[in-house]
Amino acid sequence: NTRTLSEQTGRLSVEDNYATAEDTTSTAGSVKKQDSIEPSSISGGATGVGPSGAGGHEYAVAGTVPSHQRPSRKSYDSKSLPIRTDGSLDYDALYEDESDNDLSMESHGSVVTHLLSQVKIGMDLTKVVLPTFILERRSLLEMYADYFAHPDLFLRIADLKDARERMVQVVRWYLSAYHAGRKSSVAKKPYNPILGEIFQCHWDTPEMPTGDETSNVEVKDGPVPWCRRDQLTFIAEQVSHHPPISAFYAEHYNKKISFSAHVWTKSKFLGLSIGVHNIGQGTVTLCDLNEEYIVTFPNGYGRSILTIPWIELGGTVTINCPQTGYRADIDFLTKPFYGGKKNRIQGEIYGPNDKKSFLSINGEWSGLMEYKFNDGSKPSKFETFVDVNSIPIYKKKVRPVSEQQENESRRVWREVTAGLKMNDIEKATNAKFQVEQKQREEAKERKDALGEWETKYFKGVNGESWVYATPLLHRLTLENRDSKR
Repeated sequence: NTRTLSEQTGRLSVEDNYATAEDTTSTAGSVKKQDSIEPSSISGGATGVGPSGAGGHEYAVAGTVPSHQRPSRKSYDSKSLPIRTDGSLDYDALYEDESDNDLSMESHGSVVTHLLSQVKIGMDLTKVVLPTFILERRSLLEMYADYFAHPDLFLRIADLKDARERMVQVVRWYLSAYHAGRKSSVAKKPYNPILGEIFQCHWDTPEMPTGDETSNVEVKDGPVPWCRRDQLTFIAEQVSHHPPISAFYAEHYNKKISFSAHVWTKSKFLGLSIGVHNIGQGTVTLCDLNEEYIVTFPNGYGRSILTIPWIELGGTVTINCPQTGYRADIDFLTKPFYGGKKNRIQGEIYGPNDKKSFLSINGEWSGLMEYKFNDGSKPSKFETFVDVNSIPIYKKKVRPVSEQQENESRRVWREVTAGLKMNDIEKATNAKFQVEQKQREEAKERKDALGEWETKYFKGVNGESWVYATPLLHRLTLENRDSKR
């Protein structure tokens, strides 16, 4: 995972300046290279799991779109780009800029129509590649950090003394996680991570004191070693390319809480939609209680892909705690063909061994969700469970691109991000090709040497699951053991 991507990839360096229209490294030949990419070399999904509801695989039938149907190259205004005082492009500002052009597929209708003509209903889309212009300007690994856009809801789980209240809070945090990633009204997909890519970030929660200054030292053996004990830290790693598996982990040392997950997707073409089945699970761990909450993920659907595509989630997810016996079933309801609302959910939370739920939830995961008690313990009328549009989204903090390793997400994809921001699709496509070509070359080298890829932060368990190698619970157990000696 810490393998350094060679500077011989031909990508522009951080210091290279994209500020002038004359600085165009893309060539006609580079587009031909993109057209000749072997489908088997890229995996992908337009609507995988994740808070934004988009991600996973990448679809494209690169190589089948005639040149006269490709999106035309667009000019850009350098004044709209963030430029540093030394004249170089400010990549950090590019990533933090969440404004979007909300590009309609109708403006590239010939490309999309030709692409769809190459696939059949029910076809597995794992090896189909989408055109560059629908990318979201960030990696799938970064998208998974949106699960913690409301870190206060996550950390509050560890503060509750009652097992039933903790279960309810886990569900509240989980259901609040899916709206944060929708930065655009148009469904777009994040970059498909390359093998060994990592993403690190953290959140501050100043209104939640977690100890005095002396206790807030850096957690050197944590997932983000420059962060303190009173910060929520996050790391993600692309642990496999075939199938494309992403693993991610978050922890808060002072609260003694962590979350570890792995996800990969199977995608199918459904006619005017793309469906993605998400495989994997996540586990919330309360270290002081030795308590775990195991969650699954909804499926994703990319709708109206010929016009203005949008994401919806569907299917039943479960949350259960083996130690206490509490469990929850949550249905993500897809919109009926005629009428009905988007993004609806219905949920039930059950006590140990109970067949009837003690709490019911309904509403929209993108807005207001309400709940009522069914066991007579409290008034049986619907009250606000969580309204995601009325609570603050906490901004994650990421190291500057110039300080990142070569395999960190924002550094890996910086030139693609710059090209997309400029609306220079040729530049973005060329930069994307260079990143992926380097990955193919490294895979060939490993195959020739009969070598295996070694992950750094996550390890495989039983051949199908991935867990963080040094979770907080494990480290705390060692600390307690050492303190007793």
